[in-house]
Amino acid sequence: MRQTRANIDVMQPVDVTEQVPPKTRSSLPKPLLFWGAALTVFALDQVTKAIVRATLEKGESWPGADWPVRIRYVTNTGAAFGILEDQTVFLVVMACIGLAAIYLYYRYPPFDHPMAAVAIGMMLGGAAGNLFDRVRLGEVTDFIDFPSYPAFNVADSSLTIAIATVILGYLVFAPKTKPVPDENAGADG
Repeated sequence: MRQTRANIDVMQPVDVTEQVPPKTRSSLPKPLLFWGAALTVFALDQVTKAIVRATLEKGESWPGADWPVRIRYVTNTGAAFGILEDQTVFLVVMACIGLAAIYLYYRYPPFDHPMAAVAIGMMLGGAAGNLFDRVRLGEVTDFIDFPSYPAFNVADSSLTIAIATVILGYLVFAPKTKPVPDENAGADG
């Protein structure tokens, strides 16, 4: 078909203000990253704790005490560093609130990057792993032991790494806001 001047005049203008959002750095959907990280951390945490409980007696270490890091089977009825010892009901309630907060944090992240979905998923998996122990056993199994430092587990490590990642990610990837100039600045009055 031959294009005439009349055909060109009826064409609608293209709105150039609408832009396609830039492609994210990951081709995987964020829910897959989030739930994949959460389930991986939870499974790894539970499997490693089960192996420790099945192979060591409480208080037993492997290898011997002269190693810089060892596997030592200990339990903790409190929170980090043994605080709130034997406050299981309170800690379970707080962990449930924490899980809800982590999920909301995933739904409304501080910055839009696939790394946020993975890190927040790691938080969820770690918190769920320790909550699962607390509900099922009344205590949390810890086993990674450095001398002069409280023992910890995969869930604790995951939470620490995830929190550091979110903070770093926020500093690097969060949208930068520019200060709004004050209309009255410089006005005499």
